[in-house]
Amino acid sequence: MSRPGFLLSAWPWRSTAYLLTGAVTGAVALVGILTVSTVCGALAVVLVGLPLLVLVALSGIPVAEVERRRLRLIDQSAVSGGHLVPAAPGLWAWLTTRLREQATWRELGYALLFAALLWPVDALAITGGLFFPLSMVSTPLLMATVGDGQTKVLKQWTVTGWPAAFGVAALGLLLMAVCGYLLGVTAGARAALTRLLITSREGELDAKVVELARSRVRLVEAFEAERRRIERDLHDGAQQRLVALTMALGLARLDAPPGPLADQLTKAHEEAVRALAELRELIHGIHPKVLTDYGLQAAVADAADRSVVPVDVDLELPGRPTQAVESAAYFVVCEALANAARHSGADRVRVSGGHHDGRLFLEVRDDGCGGADASAGSGLTGLADRVSVLDGRLALTSPPGGPTLMRVEFPCELTKAADHSA
Repeated sequence: MSRPGFLLSAWPWRSTAYLLTGAVTGAVALVGILTVSTVCGALAVVLVGLPLLVLVALSGIPVAEVERRRLRLIDQSAVSGGHLVPAAPGLWAWLTTRLREQATWRELGYALLFAALLWPVDALAITGGLFFPLSMVSTPLLMATVGDGQTKVLKQWTVTGWPAAFGVAALGLLLMAVCGYLLGVTAGARAALTRLLITSREGELDAKVVELARSRVRLVEAFEAERRRIERDLHDGAQQRLVALTMALGLARLDAPPGPLADQLTKAHEEAVRALAELRELIHGIHPKVLTDYGLQAAVADAADRSVVPVDVDLELPGRPTQAVESAAYFVVCEALANAARHSGADRVRVSGGHHDGRLFLEVRDDGCGGADASAGSGLTGLADRVSVLDGRLALTSPPGGPTLMRVEFPCELTKAADHSA
């Protein structure tokens, strides 16, 4: 409403339509509720109407559904009722579910309030904000057609001359502009009250939490896909060119006669070999190819072989988890092995795990000095965040003097290796 073009937009008309349909719907709801209540009360004398009283309790459901659809005229945000899905099919399961949930009784209270109080407010707003200004604007037309040279404005003041009639019409136009804002305010307040009373705040919060969790999972999947793309580009592009350069320098060194040129070629070849080794380590750290090709079990065994601390691996998986879980689990193990090598002073590390009851679990235990602190910049905080995104749990036990035990769990199902690679 603060925009300059509000009066020329569709919002004043949408506000008018919202209030006008509210007056009509409220009158219909009042007649319907009174009719159902009267019939059920009359039949209750012969005990036939007692079961029908359930219809009175459920009368708020259709009223609230119509109101949620009417809200689209004035409120562009989605509105949910928050009703639960019955646990079983059939009318009885639906009735018991509806009668037990708070949303049904909240909607019944709104329906009674709407039928008794709110729709007269809508009708009064439409009468004062639309019909009265239109009646004033139509004064010259009424004088020219049915007024016989005179007419009454709002059934109160008699207008006998054309200057006065056009003056009233001009005043009506000005009043319509003012009433456009008043109708917008009234419709906005009514829509806010309706949303407050018939929408499920718990349901909206749950929907936002679900969408947030899904967005986090999508971000993780996109991040993993980008890691694999970078690894593939480095492996198939830069690494291959560096291998070709190393071979060319090696052949040139063999063909060069002894002297300064041969020495420079030797140094260049050694630098190229070191650069190739560093690039391979970088590629392996981004996303190891063994993890993509052979799965978590082979990747953990490969990480254990490259560890400076002896590692025993006892990991049995009948299939492969999803790529996001597989990648997160692998980097948890790598971080635990790196921490054991840098900080714990351990002589031996044991990695074990498996899959039971729909959960993948891994344990990394070392016989070091213990005292690991996740807040000391060991990288465990980032791992815990990465695990939590996938609904997993990471637990660390590291008393002073050791041993240190890290346990991580992921809810997931395993698939066959062929399906995973496909």
